[in-house]
Amino acid sequence: MKRLRRLRQNEAIRNLVKETRLSPQDFIYPIFVTEGKNIKSSIKSMPNIFQYSIDRLSEILDEVKSSKISGIMIFGIPNPQDKDELATQAYSENGITQKAIRFIKKHYPEIICIADVCLCEYTKNGHCGLVKNGEILNDETLPLLCKTATSLAQAGADIIAPSDMMDGRIEAIRTALDNSGFKNTPIMAYSAKFASAYYGPFRDAAQSAPCFGDRKSYQMDFSNPKEALREIETDIEEGADIVMIKPALIYLDILKEACQKFNHPIAVYNVSGEYSMVKAAAINGWIDERKIVTENLTAMKRAGANIIITYHALDMAKWLNE
Repeated sequence: MKRLRRLRQNEAIRNLVKETRLSPQDFIYPIFVTEGKNIKSSIKSMPNIFQYSIDRLSEILDEVKSSKISGIMIFGIPNPQDKDELATQAYSENGITQKAIRFIKKHYPEIICIADVCLCEYTKNGHCGLVKNGEILNDETLPLLCKTATSLAQAGADIIAPSDMMDGRIEAIRTALDNSGFKNTPIMAYSAKFASAYYGPFRDAAQSAPCFGDRKSYQMDFSNPKEALREIETDIEEGADIVMIKPALIYLDILKEACQKFNHPIAVYNVSGEYSMVKAAAINGWIDERKIVTENLTAMKRAGANIIITYHALDMAKWLNE
């Protein structure tokens, strides 16, 4: 008889032979920053997640620093009246994201600051690219993405993370960054970003829901794993240093295949809908939140993720440090 239970008989032995281990350094925590003062605004669909004005950012950044997680991903929310068809606040020197990054790098230089690059928070229509006659334009959007990426790098972002899913944007942004003196600024590409129903709470938080239609003409069809691998391969060829799969939990098959095929670091984004479902069930007493979160994040790392972007980051780090 093969007695595999010998290595499960107590916690000490189980820990000794554990194959997959989580660490606070695995995690990136998303943060929403809004214009205004003295703002810490709760997000109804995302319990325990808030929008912060810059003057209150230290409240959450102090937690990030003490948690020992690797860093944050920053999302800026401009004033509604400043949104326009050209997303000018996305690449303005005085844009909310640029101001937040300068604050973070001045007061918390040790925290890795990843800057999301997209236009949806800054356009009146809520789409990730320029729009003409109801069509989301690809090539015409690229120069604005390049201006945004360069502006965020100038503000001090450690990593640039394009999330727009326009064709050719990684090559264009890499060239723009190199030509602007940012050859050493890495790109974390949202490579396999699916058109998912799991983004709903994020769109509440970032105030970025599209005003018409959907994003299926540029975000990926969730039925297409082979296409996801082509997207990842293309981004690597165009100069991505890190690639990302989003959402995380329900796309572990894509993650596993990507890890087997590519040697680049791979990030996953444990998105807002995945987070909110866990929180809602935990609040209702239906699940053990700590056990569920631990199991979910372990599954992501077990499937091959090097980096996990998650709203659970601070809680998970606290549990690991206990």
